[in-house]
Amino acid sequence: MKRVLLKLSGEALAGEKKTGFDEETVLGVARQIQKVAEEGTQVGIVIGGGNFWRGRTSETINRNKADQIGMLATVMNCIYVSDICRFVGLKTEIYTPFACGAFTKLYSKDRVEEDFDHGKIIFFAGGTGHPYFSTDTATVLRAVEIEADAILLAKAVDGIYDSDPKVNPDAKKYEKVSIQEVIDKKLAAVDLTASIMCMEQKMPMLVFGLEEKDSIINTVHGKFNGTEVTVE
Repeated sequence: MKRVLLKLSGEALAGEKKTGFDEETVLGVARQIQKVAEEGTQVGIVIGGGNFWRGRTSETINRNKADQIGMLATVMNCIYVSDICRFVGLKTEIYTPFACGAFTKLYSKDRVEEDFDHGKIIFFAGGTGHPYFSTDTATVLRAVEIEADAILLAKAVDGIYDSDPKVNPDAKKYEKVSIQEVIDKKLAAVDLTASIMCMEQKMPMLVFGLEEKDSIINTVHGKFNGTEVTVE
């Protein structure tokens, strides 16, 4: 694949701690990104904020404010993972849809394209910049804007199941499923808004478990054990 949008789960980056960061996990992710970048694949990245904040579970603060905290959680995640990527030798840039001082650049597709041309790994932090839209929706939006070949959805679970495998030990895993079926059966690979956008814009997804060895590399190479979400 020439260009991909990698969505990383915040919880997956936390490892067994479930909150914050597990440095060895993030280092492993950075080295995999380095490998696929060296092979010529351009990588854009969106990171969820669930390792710091799950605002939808709060009943005490306004939804707008809860979502704003979530956006800032994704900025923190991108700053951390970006710097780990730099540690392994990659060049990176972080973009947000809102001004964030000297920490990030204000999103511009033209500047993003220039950075891709200069071999940089691009982080898209801050979601869409608006409440009521998840990082799933931001992932599809940026994937469509940068004309990615596919979305690589790295999660704490190794694919899409017909029910929650953490609750139901007999849950069935899909090797391949259409985005229409994901919507109809509410399979929750990504939220409904993101699913519909994937369907309308014909953006395929590859869903896999981040914990599997070389999972990002294998997915880029088409050798993965997750779920392929088709759009035809």
